[in-house]
Amino acid sequence: MTDAGTPDAGTPGAGATEATLLFQATIVPHRSLTRRGWLWVIGIFAGFGLLGVVQFAERGLWPVILWIGLEAVLAAILLRLHLRSGRACEVILIERSRVRVLRTDPRGRRSERSLPVGWLNPVLEETPGRVPRLLLVTHGVQEEIGTVLGEQPKRALAESLRDALRAMREPRFDNPQLRD
Repeated sequence: MTDAGTPDAGTPGAGATEATLLFQATIVPHRSLTRRGWLWVIGIFAGFGLLGVVQFAERGLWPVILWIGLEAVLAAILLRLHLRSGRACEVILIERSRVRVLRTDPRGRRSERSLPVGWLNPVLEETPGRVPRLLLVTHGVQEEIGTVLGEQPKRALAESLRDALRAMREPRFDNPQLRD
């Protein structure tokens, strides 16, 4: 087995099953803040907050100290939610008979949508001034994918999906006996 979970080309029966994986794309939101980075940011924020607390305590302004504490707690919660939202992912799998869209939300809940591959096409829906939407369209059914991607990655994904679907629909066979 290869990393993508498909049989090796030399494996007997490779390509014989209908669930042969032809294409796989994993989409994850970009998050540059790691758990360690989160601890650093909160530590620096708390350090500056502590300096403010000391200055206001010396002047006898105790109510301001409560607001500084509330602000620190709120910042920690919001940064934690941001970090947690990075656990979401989307996997697009093209098989012989269907396209599967597997989604995992930030809480770890998974959902799957399966679309028939026969008339499926990736469509970029353009709106002036906005990032285009990438849709998988077949027989009046639409499924939006790649919502966390920017414009260029969506265009690249759409092109990759088109190429994979074209390769599946128009296979090229190599018969060594027919070569010159």
